[in-house]
Amino acid sequence: MRFLPNSFTAITAWLGRLPFWIIMLLSGLPVLLSPTDCAAGPMVVAYVPNWIDLKTFAGTIPFDRLTHINVAFKNPDDDDGTLSFDSRIPTLIGKARPKGVKVLISIGGGAASGDSVLKARYHALLAPEKRAGFVSVLAAYIKKHGFDGLDVDLEGPSIDENYGAFIAELAARLKPEGKLLTAALSKGYGGDKVPASVFEHLDFVNIMAYDGSGYWEPDAPGPHSSYQFAVDNVDYWLKRGLPKDKAVLGLPFYGYGFGEAFLKRDYPYNKIIAEHPGAEDLDEVGKTIFYNGRPTIRKKCRYVMENGLAGVMVWSLDSDAPGPNSLIDTIHETLLAKPKP
Repeated sequence: MRFLPNSFTAITAWLGRLPFWIIMLLSGLPVLLSPTDCAAGPMVVAYVPNWIDLKTFAGTIPFDRLTHINVAFKNPDDDDGTLSFDSRIPTLIGKARPKGVKVLISIGGGAASGDSVLKARYHALLAPEKRAGFVSVLAAYIKKHGFDGLDVDLEGPSIDENYGAFIAELAARLKPEGKLLTAALSKGYGGDKVPASVFEHLDFVNIMAYDGSGYWEPDAPGPHSSYQFAVDNVDYWLKRGLPKDKAVLGLPFYGYGFGEAFLKRDYPYNKIIAEHPGAEDLDEVGKTIFYNGRPTIRKKCRYVMENGLAGVMVWSLDSDAPGPNSLIDTIHETLLAKPKP
């Protein structure tokens, strides 16, 4: 390598843009990470659905394994963008905050994209005539209820030509108030309609590298979230211009059944391992369920570390199996592993 006169300054500036944990890996020093400090290590973002008993579930969450929680989902109740509030959420926030875990509210979701009323409502609210008002409603909601930010999980047909302007206006409103703005994006379900301009406005992107197959195509069985599928999805967004330090790889805590195991819904990981002894170390069981067991979760986490990505995201935390077969524990142990000498 040929060094230019100002190369030391340039290298120093370059290193300053790298995540702390990457610098430590490059130095060969032990990596001592705090799972609740985003600046110190890979992020672990967990979606928690609001259709479960949040108040009870909050008491079981391993907050020391997480950096962020996205409460999913909250959607507009009317054409003015009004949002209701779940009275159980303050319990969750109250337990997360002392642990340094940030709690975001997530709007949209895959189900919202398939709901004709919600889909039309979002199109209207993101259009120029109503956009500013909806942004104000969201900003006020986040501030009033003590959320640390907003996660935008608009998917498929819910994404239109107004998506980029919506994200830009949200950022302009939320960033000065110290709030986070993130998005969940899928390569195959609306990703091509997302303009690259949004990357500068988002704190990070949760890459939904799953659902490559499923019950909607019962005659096309196969893994819905293989290791290669994850790599391909990350590569897609990086080539679109997403910085590595904003790329969060999504990991599924569920699988899909085909053939005799077909269900018109998913199989939670905890159900899979309860009914199939040894399933925690496989990716395929029965006749036939495809999912991610511990080895594949470890491999994906190593990929995140080796490639300097921002971290991982999981959908969804309530599907984990607490105990020796826990996937969130597997993630924690892998991301915090010290580099080999």
